[in-house]
Amino acid sequence: MNNKPAIDEQLEEQITEYLQQHPDYLTRHPDLLIELEVQHNSGAAVSLIEHKIKLLQKKSVTYHKQLENLIDVARENEELHHQLHRLTLTLLKARSEDDVRTILVEELGSRFKADAVALRLFSAAELESKSDASASAIFGDFLQADSPTCGELGGGKLRSLFADQLGETGSAALIPIRTSHLSGVLAIGSKDIQRFPPGKGVEFLTSLGELVSLTLQAVGSEEHG
Repeated sequence: MNNKPAIDEQLEEQITEYLQQHPDYLTRHPDLLIELEVQHNSGAAVSLIEHKIKLLQKKSVTYHKQLENLIDVARENEELHHQLHRLTLTLLKARSEDDVRTILVEELGSRFKADAVALRLFSAAELESKSDASASAIFGDFLQADSPTCGELGGGKLRSLFADQLGETGSAALIPIRTSHLSGVLAIGSKDIQRFPPGKGVEFLTSLGELVSLTLQAVGSEEHG
């Protein structure tokens, strides 16, 4: 049989309102902090102070995890910018489109631990031509969006980009490339479908795309100058 008195909801509202208007009430009456009890999920009653300590401990753990995540992201961003700087210095040595391809395959493969790297470039005529319908169908929407994207790839896109380097499934970062005469995609692929999840490193990929586009523009001018 439950001998607890019935709850007076109106009185509870008045008490709650009073405490909200006088948040220092318990500070002025510290003995109540010990006398008041809070029912724990386990059924045991603990003092208000103990309950507050447990809540603060839980918050502390949550904040600590959030801080660790922020530190990890900061370290990753710092490492990515360092790698981009190294790649920039190496690309400065390129004198032809073939040089750019070779550098990208070697540098992105080793420094960014990619299983496959591909650079597909098309002239405006090739994208519009029926003779290159496969390129237009596969990359047309991506090039029109003009924004890096990451995610799982399969089937036609995977084979078109990497041939048989990744097998039947994988993930990739796709980066739009543009010069005054060419449009294309720089693809960094992995056999791991979780390696390049959607939304990963968009700012970095955008910077990488700009770097490669400017390099190709420069070597193209030299080759045709």
